[in-house]
Amino acid sequence: MLDQWLGSPIGVGILRRSTPRIRDLRYKPGAGVNDVVISSLGRSLLPDLHHPEQANQLFVDYVLLALGAHIAQTYGGMRTKRPVQGGLAPWQERRAKEILRASLKGGVPLKELARECGLSVAYFSHAFRRTLGVAPHNWLIEERIVLSKEKLRDDRLSLADVAAECGFSDQSHFTRHFTRAVGVSPGAWRRALKE
Repeated sequence: MLDQWLGSPIGVGILRRSTPRIRDLRYKPGAGVNDVVISSLGRSLLPDLHHPEQANQLFVDYVLLALGAHIAQTYGGMRTKRPVQGGLAPWQERRAKEILRASLKGGVPLKELARECGLSVAYFSHAFRRTLGVAPHNWLIEERIVLSKEKLRDDRLSLADVAAECGFSDQSHFTRHFTRAVGVSPGAWRRALKE
């Protein structure tokens, strides 16, 4: 049903708006989750499942829209774009991301980011967090995790090599951040790819 919703005009329209692509869902394998929102949305569909001939398709579509949005936001890290007062202008956000991505391996001083955006360091830090929901350093770590997932697909690279190529100080630094963000260690994530 979720696949049908994602392909529906409503789902496609919502997802094409200014929301970023979801790469992975955050979950811990083997650990059940009691998600009250999913349970409630599921219960609201029970009458329609018992009597599909009486189902209101519009209602079903909107419940599935709510389910997809909840999963994307809660487990996929989706952040919706909405005008933020006190945030970065679109050009400042693009420039900051561009500079951060170019320096994934080494990092960049906050002072340089702020200067490139024409802001003081204090205001830039505040505006970045308001716009993207995380501090610049945390955003950089998230991008390094995304890059590391690509590198982990290459079996020729050791975990230490992946850590170095993605800007982590060493393998344990990489493992700590990866496990915190993904829920499993890089080695376990790599092994799961082969299964």
